[in-house]
Amino acid sequence: MSVSTHVLDAATGRPAAGMTVRLLADAGEVASGVTDTDGRCRLTEEPTAAGAHRIVFGTGEWAAGLGRETFWPVVVLTFAVREPAEHHHVPLLLSPFAYSTYRGS
Repeated sequence: MSVSTHVLDAATGRPAAGMTVRLLADAGEVASGVTDTDGRCRLTEEPTAAGAHRIVFGTGEWAAGLGRETFWPVVVLTFAVREPAEHHHVPLLLSPFAYSTYRGS
């Protein structure tokens, strides 16, 4: 299973570059990375086990680095891996007081 994400700053309509991202499973940290200039981060190409996984976004540190305040110091998205061979793309649309996500492709 590969896992990737794409973070968009909904307040500016631009990619959220430079945000730390961690992929966790019950056994602990699976991978980590930082979003690129397009707000994208491929966390792993390696298979991981079926079950619950979490992507932890360092939203507070990212906002502070831009001199902004945010209500979300950290955003944690939990998703179920049922087919480990499939690619899982989990985007984050972020604004200072709201966020949303969906299963991407």
